[in-house]
Amino acid sequence: MILALLGCVFLALCVFAALHDIHSLKIPNWLNLTLAGLFIPAAALSGLPLELVGAHLLVGAAAFLVAFGLFAFNIFGGGDAKMIPAVMLWVGPAAWLEFVMGMALAGGVLALIVLLVRKTVPAVLLPGAIRAPFEDEAGVPYGVAIAAGVFLAAPQSPILSQVLSQFGIFS
Repeated sequence: MILALLGCVFLALCVFAALHDIHSLKIPNWLNLTLAGLFIPAAALSGLPLELVGAHLLVGAAAFLVAFGLFAFNIFGGGDAKMIPAVMLWVGPAAWLEFVMGMALAGGVLALIVLLVRKTVPAVLLPGAIRAPFEDEAGVPYGVAIAAGVFLAAPQSPILSQVLSQFGIFS
Protein backbone atom coordinates (compact mmCIF):
# COMPACT_ATOMS: atom_id res chain seq x y z
CA MET A 1 0.00 0.00 0.00
CA ILE A 2 2.80 2.42 0.88
CA LEU A 3 4.64 1.49 -2.33
CA ALA A 4 1.49 2.30 -4.30
CA LEU A 5 1.24 5.66 -2.56
CA LEU A 6 4.90 6.47 -3.28
CA GLY A 7 4.47 5.44 -6.90
CA CYS A 8 1.35 7.56 -7.30
CA VAL A 9 3.12 10.55 -5.77
CA PHE A 10 6.05 9.99 -8.13
CA LEU A 11 3.79 9.81 -11.19
CA ALA A 12 1.77 12.84 -10.05
CA LEU A 13 4.99 14.82 -9.55
CA CYS A 14 6.09 13.88 -13.08
CA VAL A 15 2.84 15.37 -14.39
CA PHE A 16 3.33 18.42 -12.16
CA ALA A 17 6.88 18.84 -13.51
CA ALA A 18 5.54 18.75 -17.07
CA LEU A 19 2.88 21.35 -16.29
CA HIS A 20 5.34 23.55 -14.42
CA ASP A 21 7.75 23.33 -17.35
CA ILE A 22 5.01 24.39 -19.78
CA HIS A 23 4.15 27.36 -17.57
CA SER A 24 7.65 28.61 -16.74
CA LEU A 25 10.13 26.60 -18.86
CA LYS A 26 11.74 25.50 -15.59
CA ILE A 27 11.68 22.37 -13.46
CA PRO A 28 12.50 23.29 -9.85
CA ASN A 29 15.38 21.62 -8.02
CA TRP A 30 13.13 20.64 -5.10
CA LEU A 31 10.94 18.71 -7.50
CA ASN A 32 13.82 16.75 -9.02
CA LEU A 33 15.23 16.02 -5.55
CA THR A 34 11.83 14.76 -4.44
CA LEU A 35 11.51 12.51 -7.51
CA ALA A 36 14.92 11.00 -6.78
CA GLY A 37 14.39 10.85 -3.02
CA LEU A 38 11.12 8.95 -3.32
CA PHE A 39 13.05 6.14 -5.00
CA ILE A 40 14.84 5.22 -1.75
CA PRO A 41 11.77 4.15 0.26
CA ALA A 42 10.12 2.75 -2.86
CA ALA A 43 13.13 0.54 -3.56
CA ALA A 44 13.18 -0.62 0.06
CA LEU A 45 9.48 -1.51 -0.05
CA SER A 46 9.49 -3.07 -3.52
CA GLY A 47 11.10 -6.34 -2.51
CA LEU A 48 13.60 -6.10 -5.35
CA PRO A 49 16.92 -7.87 -4.76
CA LEU A 50 19.78 -5.60 -3.76
CA GLU A 51 21.57 -6.27 -7.06
CA LEU A 52 18.59 -4.93 -8.98
CA VAL A 53 18.34 -1.86 -6.74
CA GLY A 54 22.05 -1.33 -7.43
CA ALA A 55 21.37 -1.64 -11.16
CA HIS A 56 18.69 1.07 -10.84
CA LEU A 57 21.27 3.30 -9.13
CA LEU A 58 23.80 2.63 -11.91
CA VAL A 59 21.25 3.49 -14.59
CA GLY A 60 20.48 6.72 -12.73
CA ALA A 61 24.20 7.54 -12.50
CA ALA A 62 24.72 6.84 -16.21
CA ALA A 63 21.73 9.04 -17.04
CA PHE A 64 23.22 11.78 -14.86
CA LEU A 65 26.46 11.72 -16.86
CA VAL A 66 24.71 11.70 -20.23
CA ALA A 67 22.14 14.37 -19.28
CA PHE A 68 24.76 16.72 -17.91
CA GLY A 69 26.87 16.20 -21.01
CA LEU A 70 23.85 17.28 -23.04
CA PHE A 71 23.35 20.23 -20.67
CA ALA A 72 27.00 21.23 -21.12
CA PHE A 73 26.44 21.37 -24.88
CA ASN A 74 23.27 23.43 -24.34
CA ILE A 75 21.01 20.68 -25.71
CA PHE A 76 19.01 20.27 -22.47
CA GLY A 77 18.14 22.79 -19.81
CA GLY A 78 19.35 22.26 -16.26
CA GLY A 79 15.96 21.13 -14.94
CA ASP A 80 15.62 18.57 -17.73
CA ALA A 81 19.16 17.34 -17.09
CA LYS A 82 18.27 16.79 -13.42
CA MET A 83 14.84 15.25 -14.02
CA ILE A 84 16.10 12.56 -16.40
CA PRO A 85 18.41 10.84 -13.88
CA ALA A 86 15.79 11.24 -11.14
CA VAL A 87 13.19 9.35 -13.16
CA MET A 88 15.73 6.84 -14.47
CA LEU A 89 16.16 5.65 -10.89
CA TRP A 90 12.53 4.54 -11.01
CA VAL A 91 12.59 3.29 -14.60
CA GLY A 92 15.69 1.17 -14.08
CA PRO A 93 17.62 -1.11 -16.42
CA ALA A 94 14.58 -3.10 -17.55
CA ALA A 95 12.81 -0.09 -19.04
CA TRP A 96 15.49 2.45 -19.87
CA LEU A 97 15.21 1.88 -23.61
CA GLU A 98 11.41 2.29 -23.58
CA PHE A 99 11.86 5.47 -21.53
CA VAL A 100 14.48 6.98 -23.85
CA MET A 101 12.55 6.05 -27.00
CA GLY A 102 9.25 7.32 -25.57
CA MET A 103 10.90 10.53 -24.37
CA ALA A 104 12.55 11.10 -27.76
CA LEU A 105 9.33 10.44 -29.67
CA ALA A 106 7.27 12.67 -27.37
CA GLY A 107 9.98 15.34 -27.52
CA GLY A 108 9.95 15.32 -31.31
CA VAL A 109 6.16 15.62 -31.46
CA LEU A 110 6.27 18.35 -28.82
CA ALA A 111 8.93 20.30 -30.73
CA LEU A 112 6.84 20.09 -33.92
CA ILE A 113 3.75 21.33 -32.11
CA VAL A 114 5.66 24.21 -30.54
CA LEU A 115 7.16 25.20 -33.90
CA LEU A 116 3.80 25.00 -35.69
CA VAL A 117 2.04 27.09 -33.07
CA ARG A 118 4.86 29.66 -33.07
CA LYS A 119 4.49 30.01 -36.85
CA THR A 120 0.70 30.26 -36.87
CA VAL A 121 -0.49 31.85 -33.61
CA PRO A 122 0.90 35.02 -32.04
CA ALA A 123 2.02 34.21 -28.48
CA VAL A 124 0.03 37.13 -27.06
CA LEU A 125 -3.19 35.37 -28.06
CA LEU A 126 -2.39 32.28 -25.97
CA PRO A 127 -3.44 31.93 -22.33
CA GLY A 128 -0.72 33.07 -19.93
CA ALA A 129 -0.38 29.64 -18.30
CA ILE A 130 0.83 28.06 -21.55
CA ARG A 131 2.35 31.06 -23.34
CA ALA A 132 6.03 30.64 -22.35
CA PRO A 133 7.01 27.91 -24.84
CA PHE A 134 5.45 29.81 -27.72
CA GLU A 135 7.38 33.05 -27.26
CA ASP A 136 10.06 33.69 -29.89
CA GLU A 137 13.42 32.15 -28.96
CA ALA A 138 11.88 30.21 -26.03
CA GLY A 139 12.92 26.66 -25.32
CA VAL A 140 10.79 23.53 -25.58
CA PRO A 141 9.30 22.33 -22.26
CA TYR A 142 11.06 18.96 -22.37
CA GLY A 143 9.65 18.01 -18.97
CA VAL A 144 6.53 17.04 -20.93
CA ALA A 145 8.52 14.55 -23.00
CA ILE A 146 10.30 13.21 -19.91
CA ALA A 147 6.97 12.63 -18.15
CA ALA A 148 5.56 10.96 -21.27
CA GLY A 149 8.58 8.67 -21.39
CA VAL A 150 8.01 7.67 -17.76
CA PHE A 151 4.38 6.73 -18.43
CA LEU A 152 5.31 4.79 -21.56
CA ALA A 153 8.08 2.87 -19.77
CA ALA A 154 6.20 2.25 -16.50
CA PRO A 155 4.82 -1.19 -17.46
CA GLN A 156 8.38 -2.49 -18.02
CA SER A 157 9.81 -0.96 -14.82
CA PRO A 158 9.91 -3.44 -11.92
CA ILE A 159 8.88 -0.85 -9.32
CA LEU A 160 6.37 1.12 -11.38
CA SER A 161 4.77 -2.04 -12.76
CA GLN A 162 4.13 -3.16 -9.17
CA VAL A 163 2.41 0.16 -8.52
CA LEU A 164 0.30 -0.10 -11.68
CA SER A 165 -0.68 -3.71 -10.97
CA GLN A 166 -2.00 -2.72 -7.52
CA PHE A 167 -4.54 -0.59 -9.37
CA GLY A 168 -5.29 -3.27 -11.97
CA ILE A 169 -3.40 -1.41 -14.71
CA PHE A 170 -1.22 -3.61 -16.96
CA SER A 171 -1.64 -6.58 -14.64
